[in-house]
Amino acid sequence: MDAALAQISECVRDAAARHAALRITGAGTKAFHPDSRADRDAQALDMRALAGVVSYEPSELVITVRAGTPLAEVEELLAAHGQCLAFEPPRFAAGGTVGGMVAAGLSGPARASVGAVRDFVLGVEIINGRGELMRFGGQVMKNVAGYDVSRLMAGSWGRLAAITEVSLKVLPFAPAEATLRFDCGQAEALARLNAWGGQPLPLNASCWVEDGGTGQLYVRLRGAQAAVQAACRGMGGELQNAPHVPQDWLDCRDQRLPWFAERASQLALWRLSLPQTAPVLLLPAGVAAPLVEWHGALRWVQAAPEHGPQLAALARQAGGSASLFIAVDADGAGATGLFDIENPALAAIHQRLSQAFDPAGVFGAGTGG
Repeated sequence: MDAALAQISECVRDAAARHAALRITGAGTKAFHPDSRADRDAQALDMRALAGVVSYEPSELVITVRAGTPLAEVEELLAAHGQCLAFEPPRFAAGGTVGGMVAAGLSGPARASVGAVRDFVLGVEIINGRGELMRFGGQVMKNVAGYDVSRLMAGSWGRLAAITEVSLKVLPFAPAEATLRFDCGQAEALARLNAWGGQPLPLNASCWVEDGGTGQLYVRLRGAQAAVQAACRGMGGELQNAPHVPQDWLDCRDQRLPWFAERASQLALWRLSLPQTAPVLLLPAGVAAPLVEWHGALRWVQAAPEHGPQLAALARQAGGSASLFIAVDADGAGATGLFDIENPALAAIHQRLSQAFDPAGVFGAGTGG
């Protein structure tokens, strides 16, 4: 164990002995999220000293990096070999780390088509709440026997263990890409996306948003040149050739589109995860139309904090869930923690996992990414 790992392990063991909480930190790019706000007064455990690429085999489509490695450095290295992180991890500020990316478990516009962060995690190295260094998974797809702990870390927000190293599956860039625009309302957009979903189309990402009262659906196609060209001819719509189109998708990924950027200060941002086939939701009076991603499965809603219970009820009725993504106040009032789960069976599972990985509650303060 090198000096940085030894120091982190010792810090965790000391915290466990003192029954103190640690707050895992990287660049802090996701510190706005309610699941990173459990205890802002806890001692910070900075993971950025654990940086660097451990191994990268372009021919094997696998990269292993230490958790404090800046995400931008990893993507730059992959791009030099014509490869990428296909799930398009969002970044809300500069400097985000790979460990924060996995701990937050957030995916970008392509998630509905290619999979989530957890689907690309092949293996992890962690330090548990006892200060013990542990490894799970490996560097190939077929290496898991029993419970897949590696994927469990994706979206755990640092409440189970401190991630120290990650092995990720990477993919080549698509040979061809095109974006189509359709002027339509939300119901028509959902109907189109559901219809296209049953066809062999290279559908990679979608975004529906109201602009000046007019609904617009943007669809990104990725795949073989022939497949993308055929889809453009068959789907209709208006081909978007402007130079800013790739940046628009990055802005969608990072919530820099005007719809996000112009959110009123008194409105919170809610994340509704639904079945792709869920219909248009009857939002509370005064709440504007959502921004819809993931072919209908992800719907962002701007609403006042008091609308939270109504949004949660609507999401449950549609077979999904609602969560607060950005609170109105700086302290994240009204946020529900990661383990505050209504389903008793799921709550029991989370409690047992916490007891197994972190019996002293060292990591109860979570992470800010």
